[in-house]
Amino acid sequence: MLLLALGGTATKIILFILSLSILVVLHELGHFIPAKLFGTKVHKFYLFFDFLFPFPNVANFSLFKKKIGDTEYGIGWFPFGGYVQIAGMADETQDAEELKNTPPQPWEFRSKPAWQRLIIMIGGVTVNMVLAMIIFSGLLYKYGEQFLPMKNMTYGIMVTDSLGFKAGLQNGDKIVAIDHLPAGNFEEFQKDLILNDAKSITIERNGEKKDLSLQEGFLSELIKQKKMSIIAPRIPCDIAQVQKGSGAEEAGLEPGDRIFMVNGVLTPYYDLVKENIMANKGNKIEVRIVRKGAIMVKQGVVSKEGLFGFGVKSYADILKTERVNYNLAAAIPAGIEKSFKTLGNYFKSLKMLFTSKEVKVKDSLGGFASMAKMFPDTFDWEHFWILTATISVILAFMNILPIPMLDGGYVVFLFYEMIVGKPLPEKVQQYAQSVGMVIILGLLLFANGMDVIRAFFN
Repeated sequence: MLLLALGGTATKIILFILSLSILVVLHELGHFIPAKLFGTKVHKFYLFFDFLFPFPNVANFSLFKKKIGDTEYGIGWFPFGGYVQIAGMADETQDAEELKNTPPQPWEFRSKPAWQRLIIMIGGVTVNMVLAMIIFSGLLYKYGEQFLPMKNMTYGIMVTDSLGFKAGLQNGDKIVAIDHLPAGNFEEFQKDLILNDAKSITIERNGEKKDLSLQEGFLSELIKQKKMSIIAPRIPCDIAQVQKGSGAEEAGLEPGDRIFMVNGVLTPYYDLVKENIMANKGNKIEVRIVRKGAIMVKQGVVSKEGLFGFGVKSYADILKTERVNYNLAAAIPAGIEKSFKTLGNYFKSLKMLFTSKEVKVKDSLGGFASMAKMFPDTFDWEHFWILTATISVILAFMNILPIPMLDGGYVVFLFYEMIVGKPLPEKVQQYAQSVGMVIILGLLLFANGMDVIRAFFN
């Protein structure tokens, strides 16, 4: 009952922390398991840091810890990622200088063959990708896929943001194509605009086709605002629920009614009904409805905020959506394909930072607050797992980047060792790791700093 009473923001934070915790623990488990299989000692396995990252000797304390065998398992106080402290490995918890003063031991990471160290290092990103495949496969098996083709948006679109009007879109337009290629599904519309660096949208308006050229800066604004969608399917005003004590209840409206007129003005669509209700804040209005084939006239008072107190059916209940159901045998390859498609889209979006004039780093990058905002404000588990799988793919990609201090940086060092036959000189590794740490911290500060700026100035 307590969870149900929580506000939307609190729910978002809870779901974000839960998702992050699952991903961190499983990523680190990807390092932990092969390390133990190869006889390497692991001193610590932590969710979050038990020190002020990246300073391993500052503010050392744990919220919880328990030692089992050679390993201390715990939860740190600093809620940023997590780690496994592998014996004999220079990382954010162990300095290379400390290791240099002690002779290598057979149970240490540095004593293991290069191929074993490589498997240990890629274990985390491997688990991230496999986890995404499992989640996507499970979601497809349980829920299938439901989508709305643009061609099935019978009543056209409803523009939900000023940016849509800025692009030249109008309520009732039908989306025909993006850059002269046939438009796909409504759910993918915004992603298609951004990932394809779109220059135009072809619409049908009043029976005529028209090309809308997207002005320079449009996609940049779209990314900056991080809108879920600037359009929605236009639908009739079919009532799904009536709020108690509202003007709609006073008027005697019921689920299943369709409002088609407000104060004598024809309003065949929800956006027109909403517009006319908002224009009568605090006043009594007359609505005409269709109920089981009969036309009725009802009256009620609009609140001072412009609310009449009813909810409408979703577009999936009114328009012809398409659905693909999967058995287990079909869900697994489809889930694997979806994981790699997500990876490809993320790579494409990063590539655009360097190739598109429209996409700016400051608008595209976001920190923890941006990630938390993506989560639903109710305990919608389907949405939660979709986001968790998506973030898992992103973490895999980010961690395998060839930046020292990330898994990918260690992999580069190991490939060098395997090709040349000897490790990269220690001084070079230390310098590279210092540079890598500066890059990582800089990106973290920049991304989270942009979240703060957006919160106060947007």
